[in-house]
Amino acid sequence: MTKVLLISYYWPPSGGGGVQRWLKMSKYLPDQGIELTVYTPDNGEFPGYDTSLVDEVDSRIKIVKQPIWEPYHLFKKFTGNRSNSYNALINAEKKISWKQNLAVFLRGNFFIPDARCFWIRPSIQFLSGYLKEHPQDVIISTGPPHSMHLIALGIKKRFPATQWIADFRDPWTMIDFYKDLRLTWLADRVHHKQEASVLKWADEIVTISPSCADDLQKLAGRKITVINNGFDEQDFEGEAPLPDRQFSIVHIGSMNKDRNPKLLWQILGEMVKEDENFKQALLIELVGIVDGSIISAIEAQGLKEHLVVTGQQEHKAVIERMRKAQLLLLPINDIPQQKGVMPGKMYEYIGAGRPILAFGRPDSDTAKLLKETAAGTLLAYDDANGLKSMLLMSFNKFQGGELQISSSGFSEYSRKNLALKYSQLIKSMTIK
Repeated sequence: MTKVLLISYYWPPSGGGGVQRWLKMSKYLPDQGIELTVYTPDNGEFPGYDTSLVDEVDSRIKIVKQPIWEPYHLFKKFTGNRSNSYNALINAEKKISWKQNLAVFLRGNFFIPDARCFWIRPSIQFLSGYLKEHPQDVIISTGPPHSMHLIALGIKKRFPATQWIADFRDPWTMIDFYKDLRLTWLADRVHHKQEASVLKWADEIVTISPSCADDLQKLAGRKITVINNGFDEQDFEGEAPLPDRQFSIVHIGSMNKDRNPKLLWQILGEMVKEDENFKQALLIELVGIVDGSIISAIEAQGLKEHLVVTGQQEHKAVIERMRKAQLLLLPINDIPQQKGVMPGKMYEYIGAGRPILAFGRPDSDTAKLLKETAAGTLLAYDDANGLKSMLLMSFNKFQGGELQISSSGFSEYSRKNLALKYSQLIKSMTIK
């Protein structure tokens, strides 16, 4: 058995997208001869909780927890913001207060690389003792938060013979909101210096899309391995529920102002006025945290009566909702770095077997994957003619009970197959 230590901040009962990659991957690694230990905080302040995910943790995995101190209770008390995320301030619709401006400044300049930085030194101390008693062949750090990579960096320097994989679920200094952190030149330099150290010391670097790999390769000057996110086939077992009787366009997960498909709301508003049957059938449902600017944009097009906003749901409920939708909405962040953005929920959309309506760059990694799998359509944010044509075609198929896609060829992106790919990388490192 190959012994692997995973350092991950997000772990059940954490909910949301951050926990899915490694919770799902971990279920299948023991079958590949991997003896997995997970190091995670026992009192993390997560943006969302999903206690149902605790039942998905494989009994063969060993969990090691240590306390973490985070400044979120001070942050929330100071700003009046209830979220355990500084990004909630960056994405706020309304003009933020001086307190919120100050909180964003402090987050970027004093909590480097992130608010979990106070866990780095205690974790290095604890894991140094743990590894002397429980040697590991490979360490994997997954970020964000990128403090997890700095913990692994500290361990690597103390145990240089132990192999280390730095797993980037999202970029570090190239992430979309980095420019909004109000960094001083010194803080920016520290962020880049830490990032460079991780890229230098890690034995292998893994990320989730080809374009992200290209960006990291430019920084690291070395090969980057791509292991995509995916969907867990076990989540989609059993007979699929009947699709909605309404023409439902459903978005799952966080939806911030950079993911606002304004043209979609405009075209839907026009179609409601033009076609009474369409008006009677249309349902827009947003499941998760939604920026207020998006709700305002929908209502401004006369679509208030067609809109349902549902809060965060347990993962099982979210999967069921996906499987019933007529169209699954996937707007990619409208930012310069969007080419490499491949949201984790896209793979679950694919697993759900319902048609996907995506917005983004036609040359993006997401566009290529949707074309490869024939799971849906990606349109440019300003493609009005293409969008209206797609919606009319989809509505006609909906009326005839024929709005569906073929689910063949999706197995490459199953968590089981991706775990096999990861295990092969792990074992190749221990042979060297």
